[in-house]
Amino acid sequence: MTGRTDRRRLLEGAAATLVLAGCGGPAPSAPARVKAQDHHAFFLWPGVTAPSWLQTAREVYLLAGEVRRQPDSHFTPLRATPATVGPALWLVVRTERLDWQPAILAEILRALAAWEAAGNRIRGLQIDFDAATRGLERYAEFLSGLRKSLPRRWALSITGLMDWSAGGTPQALQRLAGTVDEIVVQTYQGRSTIPGYEAYLQALQRLRMPYRIGLVQNGHWRPPAWLERDPWFRGYVVFLLNQ
Repeated sequence: MTGRTDRRRLLEGAAATLVLAGCGGPAPSAPARVKAQDHHAFFLWPGVTAPSWLQTAREVYLLAGEVRRQPDSHFTPLRATPATVGPALWLVVRTERLDWQPAILAEILRALAAWEAAGNRIRGLQIDFDAATRGLERYAEFLSGLRKSLPRRWALSITGLMDWSAGGTPQALQRLAGTVDEIVVQTYQGRSTIPGYEAYLQALQRLRMPYRIGLVQNGHWRPPAWLERDPWFRGYVVFLLNQ
């Protein structure tokens, strides 16, 4: 859920942070493992078996389909319409391109309506796109158009890189803040937490918008001391894995 170039920059920066951290001062306590059942919101990707306790969650982000890079691409569904009376649902779309044809958005809106008609409580739409930090203004423009087409009863969420808050221009961040309802900041790559995440999280306060922290199940996590006091922090979303 992160772009390769920005992932590499994150990992390189994290390595440098760890080296500097070892130059002096007391060693921090070891981070704890992320226990999924200690949380209330979750990502569930196709192919991951939903645990029985997921029905008691507050919110679940379900990857519903993709928009791929190939010519004449369309919205490709990846799961059947769910039917749950438990958590509120986010319909997640993984996209590899921003030049959507009108038919793509129409297909996604029909999917949202179908999910709602099946009796689900729909929280909104989440876009998962590998936006490079230097490309945030173009991404914000795309999201602004999407927000205008999305019925107001549905919120708009996006996934994001830790580097966005540190390296994004104030103009791009401000435009994102004025468009989306939340950003879920990913602190993991694959099945593991990105080392040195603490150095990036401090910059999250630059976002000036509601955000959640995306954690990976069983990954290592030690929350910064200031996090719970940040008025923009809205909690965690745990990326579930097959156990």
